[in-house]
Amino acid sequence: MRLELQLSRSVGLGPRGIPRRSSFVRWVEAALRGAKRRRDCEIAIRIVDSREGRHLNMTYRKRDYATNVLSFPADLPEGVSLPLIGDLVICAPVVAREAKEQRKVLRDHYAHMTIHGTLHLLGHDHENDADAERMEALERDILAGFSVADPYAS
Repeated sequence: MRLELQLSRSVGLGPRGIPRRSSFVRWVEAALRGAKRRRDCEIAIRIVDSREGRHLNMTYRKRDYATNVLSFPADLPEGVSLPLIGDLVICAPVVAREAKEQRKVLRDHYAHMTIHGTLHLLGHDHENDADAERMEALERDILAGFSVADPYAS
């Protein structure tokens, strides 16, 4: 499996607290392996500020607030075969605030949001209890490979 990852940030959003590209690559690759994805794939990750995060959440989900991660699975026309699985948008201020409030290491929370979003791109969801349990168990297993504590533990 070959991964092509594009990483970008909102204009004016500095690198402070944002992990390196190599970390995002490792987290996405781990999510792909954990979900047993064996084919080549492309993914774009955009790190945004609260303003852009709120705008995107309102535009695409009709929710007027910035959220931690948004997943946009590729919706390719029938017959088009590309390795693109979709885009992730991670809102840096929301991730930082949540990590602080939940007493989590910021880097670990970025890992969780990246893995969580990638699993969404691959079709996993948490719309019902059974699906949520399966997805959360997969996230725990993948994160344990990075020595990240269970993000769902209270």
